[in-house]
Amino acid sequence: MSQKVYDVAVIGGGVVGCAVLRAFTLAGLKCVLLERGADILSGASKGNSAILHTGFDAPPGSLEHKCVQEGCKEYLEIHERLNLPLVRSSALVVAWTEEQFRSLPDIVEKAHKNGVADVTQIALEDLYGRETNLSAGAKGAVLVPGESYIDPWSAPLAYAHQALANGADIFALSEVQRGEFDAGHWKLMTPGGLFKAGVVINCAGNFGDIVEAINRPSAFRITPRKGQFLVYDKPAADLLQCIILPVPTKRTKGVVVFRTVFGKVVVGPTAEDQEDRELADVTEKMLRDLKAKGESIIPGLASHEIIATYAGLRPATQFDDYQIDADRDRHWITVAGIRSTGLTASLGIAKHVLALYEEKLGRLNPIDEPVWTPVPNLAEHRPRAYQKPDAGELVCLCEMVTRKEMEDALSSLLPPGDMGGLKRRTRCTMGRCQGYYCGHKVAQLAQGRLKEPSQ
Repeated sequence: MSQKVYDVAVIGGGVVGCAVLRAFTLAGLKCVLLERGADILSGASKGNSAILHTGFDAPPGSLEHKCVQEGCKEYLEIHERLNLPLVRSSALVVAWTEEQFRSLPDIVEKAHKNGVADVTQIALEDLYGRETNLSAGAKGAVLVPGESYIDPWSAPLAYAHQALANGADIFALSEVQRGEFDAGHWKLMTPGGLFKAGVVINCAGNFGDIVEAINRPSAFRITPRKGQFLVYDKPAADLLQCIILPVPTKRTKGVVVFRTVFGKVVVGPTAEDQEDRELADVTEKMLRDLKAKGESIIPGLASHEIIATYAGLRPATQFDDYQIDADRDRHWITVAGIRSTGLTASLGIAKHVLALYEEKLGRLNPIDEPVWTPVPNLAEHRPRAYQKPDAGELVCLCEMVTRKEMEDALSSLLPPGDMGGLKRRTRCTMGRCQGYYCGHKVAQLAQGRLKEPSQ
């Protein structure tokens, strides 16, 4: 444990926590991130749809809308400097019933109110011209040209790397169990010891209300909303061009069919409220329903193999909007209720929280020339490590991951703390065989080098 007294302690190492840590570090503050798991992204952020949203369908005037658009804008500005992928695929909101069709003009109107002026309703001929494998029977669609997809894991890793390279600290297996505020400073107790900071920022995701109670009775309650996903093998990617969105309901954006930067096709998520904050399991009935839903949208999926399933938990609250505010008297900032748009919004959230800090809690002294930390490329549409002349031995044949990539990850600025972290940094064991052939060799390479080797 470090004996430093930090300006800021960020609780929670999901994508929002990593983005906030980066923003405050680049603003010239001494920062630490405390993560309860063995690695960053151990909670809600590890299972998402990896879509970079335009905010076209966000509630107009909401904080979510503001943060999504600011986050998207900043990602577009910095992704090349951090070597992060971007696939500008466009999205189609497809109506399958007359009732849904009647709502399409409202979707366009909301998008225009949100400043996304290129959203238009298109004719059926245009829809089927773009998506030749779409099921018959669609009533109409809205085209959203600006929607894209990105790498869901390399982005927060790059944010964390840049924070570390510019002076921040990150401690895993450091659940904040209690805290004391005295004389303008917080003392945070963790299994690894005591941390002191002038300001605490609660980015604890599914544990946000529990962490909030360290400072004050929580004004919100987290009820995790589980989303299950199916992953189809790489040949299925030829079946679609755009992100296929349903007409959303008030409760959920619905089941989406989309490609990933890793060359696969995903169908999901579901939306199931539950009490358990950690168990992101998949169920046979829901997976069958997802399969049927996906194939009703793209019938050709029926002839392709499902190679993986996964689930994620979104930290939903009883409120429709993000829960972000600052307690000036007790030097505490709350960042909670960040649901499915968190990956896109994270950089915008960080910018908003930075403004709250400057308004209510302290001054900033931005770094003049910050260090930039590009991360290795994992995206299928860009050159990969195995394609280089000196690539060396391939360990994972399904995902074409080299031994050198794994060694580099294990000795990097922020090495993985568990096997899930190693997978997210390299793609190892995430292909067709799901580690059946390479799992033993991967485990051998990682032996003795992970905080929690069994996960």
